[in-house]
Amino acid sequence: MGLDVAVPEPPDLSNRGMPREFEWEEETLGSEEFYREDLEDLLQEGAWKEGFNEWSEYTDLDEAHVRIVDDLGLFQAFDFFRDPTDGRLRFDAPTMPDDWRERDATESLESGTVSMIDAALQDLGRAVQETLEDYIVRDDDASEADWSEDLFGGRDE
Repeated sequence: MGLDVAVPEPPDLSNRGMPREFEWEEETLGSEEFYREDLEDLLQEGAWKEGFNEWSEYTDLDEAHVRIVDDLGLFQAFDFFRDPTDGRLRFDAPTMPDDWRERDATESLESGTVSMIDAALQDLGRAVQETLEDYIVRDDDASEADWSEDLFGGRDE
């Protein structure tokens, strides 16, 4: 069926701290490059729009839910990064705020709807992640799970 909504602006990945629920492993300490700048460029070049449009074709959210998510700034809260511990693309999807019952925009929602919105945000993160992976040029010798050292054109770390 698909949503009939404008694609929100892609998230700004600059000035982000450590990804949520991320723990350094001993062998990667000091390798703190998450390649967010490069991923943000890919989002701006169309990966966000493409992933969002794909997601909008199958999401259970309606236009009112998407408006709430946008008003709460949750689309901007997405984080995409290269995990230096395993070299894979990861994402952190935002969730509805804990105080959603006290907010004017969300006080009328039921907890089942809030859970549905949280699940839809996870789905959006996966759709955009898959689209980003399609945008990334992989080294012919690299396995599907590993990125080459010069993944983003030899950018200095």
